Amino acid sequence: MKQLPIVILILSACFVSSAWSQSGCKANTPWAEFHLQNMRRWNPCEKEINVENVVNLRLKWAFKTQPRLQGVFSSPAVANGVLYVGAGDNNVYGLNAATGNAFGMYTTPSSIHSSPAVANEGVYIGSDDGTVYALNARTGALLWSYATTLAIESSPTAVNGVVYVGSDDDNVYAFNASTGVKLWSYATGNSEASSPAVANGAVYVGSRDDKVYALNASTGAMLWSYTTGGAVDSSPAVANGVVYVGSDDGNVYAFNASTGAKLWNFATANAVDSSPAVANGVVYIGSHDGNVYALNAHTGVKLWNFGTANAVHSSPAVANGVVFVGSDDHVVYALNATTGEQLWSYTTEDAVESSPAVVNGIVYVGSDDSNVYAFGLD
Repeated sequence: MKQLPIVILILSACFVSSAWSQSGCKANTPWAEFHLQNMRRWNPCEKEINVENVVNLRLKWAFKTQPRLQGVFSSPAVANGVLYVGAGDNNVYGLNAATGNAFGMYTTPSSIHSSPAVANEGVYIGSDDGTVYALNARTGALLWSYATTLAIESSPTAVNGVVYVGSDDDNVYAFNASTGVKLWSYATGNSEASSPAVANGAVYVGSRDDKVYALNASTGAMLWSYTTGGAVDSSPAVANGVVYVGSDDGNVYAFNASTGAKLWNFATANAVDSSPAVANGVVYIGSHDGNVYALNAHTGVKLWNFGTANAVHSSPAVANGVVFVGSDDHVVYALNATTGEQLWSYTTEDAVESSPAVVNGIVYVGSDDSNVYAFGLD
């Protein structure tokens, strides 16, 4: 395996901690993993982009990965001026978030669908070679790796010194973030592409055995499960004691986080493997029926829907009244979070299955055209 170490960039002396909170907004507040650290893909710290000025977003840079059969499905993580992302060319990249210049990469033996999680001085990511990798966030050096038996599409979540991730070998894993020692694993009835959400001592994750699971974060013991009518590739969001998730049965579900009791479900016209974003009492999610939906978080009642020209695999990101999301119609959209009105768009050269990250006035997203894009205000 070829490894090119990431050259040290001038970074903040203090790296990312998983102890992020909505009240902790400050300069360079990170988007350090797929869920964002509040487990709901909502950045309440974003103040630069808003409903009025989002129309002025322009392409700041685009970074071309090495074209292969797959582009950039992985979703970016941004912390301390660095963007980390995996690509179909087998590489984990470190890019200068301001310029897009690559200052290093780590090469795995296979393509990467998983999205990175950054915590303290580690970058955690899975590869289709079946391995979880922990890399030094400053240098790119391999800290540890753990080989499962099948591909890892799931994106790791790092909380309180533990890394949680699913595998196509039908297991959910918990590892010591510093050493890579396996703390526990839980066997489901099929593979996991869903990324675990961790809140209040529980791990919430979907499985292709059609179930949503709640596991004890310390022991891996099952707390509850709920059987939907299809595979659950969607990654749960957790907000105010409720778990929200999509299913390939075409529904968006809401469950009591403690008991697993179903609170409501909303039926779309096709599979839902997009993951929900939850902000200000609203759930935002995409569907293979080509729509982005806004649902009342308490009742599941549809507030609005926005139609794209193809399936929506991408998971929305919400920041300062704007919903950012990609579509298989090749377009990245910005929508008014209240009304669903289209405010801005950018057309790439292939499907946008990657999910956006919004940090300090910049929107970052990958595309199946093998590019990573950054959009900022004039």
